[in-house]
Amino acid sequence: MTCVSITAMTEKFQYKVFKSKPSFVVVRCIHTSYSWRVRAKKLVESEYWMVTKYEKNHTCPTDFKPVRRRQATSWVVGECVKRKLINPGRVYRPRDVMDDMKRKFGVDISYSVAWRGRECAYDNLRLGTPEQLYKLLPGYLHMLMDTNPGFQYLFIAFAASIHGFSYCRPVISIDATHLKGKYRGVLFTAVCHDANQHIFPLAFGVGDSENDASWSWFLHRVKSVFGSNPALVIVSDRHRSINNAVQEVFPQAFHGICMYHLLNNLKTKFRNKTKELEQHYIRMAKTYNL
Repeated sequence: MTCVSITAMTEKFQYKVFKSKPSFVVVRCIHTSYSWRVRAKKLVESEYWMVTKYEKNHTCPTDFKPVRRRQATSWVVGECVKRKLINPGRVYRPRDVMDDMKRKFGVDISYSVAWRGRECAYDNLRLGTPEQLYKLLPGYLHMLMDTNPGFQYLFIAFAASIHGFSYCRPVISIDATHLKGKYRGVLFTAVCHDANQHIFPLAFGVGDSENDASWSWFLHRVKSVFGSNPALVIVSDRHRSINNAVQEVFPQAFHGICMYHLLNNLKTKFRNKTKELEQHYIRMAKTYNL
């Protein structure tokens, strides 16, 4: 029915379901004086439908083509705009959805329909809603707990990362970011630089929040997988829990502060001297001997 709805919006008319049964469906123009009609039947033992009759001649009068059409449901809107969301870094607001539907189909939709349509598009691209995807976790976590007694958090380090770290400088940058999905949480990361100065991902972790316990757990996992090099350097922001965990897990490592995070802290504290401060700070940060 999605294709029928998009056709109706493109050709600027409305349709209604004339007959509907589990095995077949008939839709036709809402204006009974015109013959546009589609009949389709469901294929046996399949989720697909086959069009068996299509009368495409359709000439509704202009005054019978309302600007707001009922075929522009949230699901149909989601199908129309989902290609806009393929790039995960793009900001696509409900207002943008409204503008695109107006420009492409001449359809006025409400803000709520635009918002729900965008969420439908996200669900389609994710191959399910957050609830459906989270339902897949119990089976996976059951297997994890069978092989990892005492499982509480999630830690991932790919074999390529484990083997590749021996060819990288022993400088690990760690950070955490809050997940913006429905169930929140925190994503922990550990990365380094390879010989080509490219970021080389080492490990990822998921926890409930950023605190002493979660950082200690994550760094213990990093140590168990990648070992403890006497020349190891840990780089991070000034989060207190990171400092506590580094002292606990890697007491022999040099713990450096990320110059980017520190610069942002200085900008926040000295707002009136940002430009001059930044110039001096960068020169100082890149000086090996003071």
